[in-house]
Amino acid sequence: MPENELLNVSEDTSLGKVEIAPEVIEVIAGIAASEISGVAQMRGSFATNVTERFGKKNHGKGVKVELSSDGIKIDVYVVLNYGLSIPTVAQAIQDNIRQALLNMTALKINEVNVHVVGVQMEQKEEAEIEEYKHTSHHGENLHGHFCCIT
Repeated sequence: MPENELLNVSEDTSLGKVEIAPEVIEVIAGIAASEISGVAQMRGSFATNVTERFGKKNHGKGVKVELSSDGIKIDVYVVLNYGLSIPTVAQAIQDNIRQALLNMTALKINEVNVHVVGVQMEQKEEAEIEEYKHTSHHGENLHGHFCCIT
């Protein structure tokens, strides 16, 4: 997508134009997706992950906006929490992004594609597995049961 491409959203041009940069759509969509219960994290590129390590939060992380003559297409890349219905969470992400963009920009989106790129266990479960690993001795834990977690 060209850097200088802006979306004209003004219907009444008597006072001038109102334009929205595609990066604004990315940020709105990213925040809207993150608000959904079940979204563990947004998946960005290596560069966005490095940038975040230096303290700059990238709210457009994991969102790609494509502008074409057919309209606006949004691709969202997410990691979901384990144990949830992926179709249900994905539908909620689509609905929330569509509604947020409609409310804030008056833009109608042609497509919101949700790409689930990972599943994450809850932090508590991960901590319990780590604790379980550390209590095992050559395949047996402190209770004498066989353990096969390496």
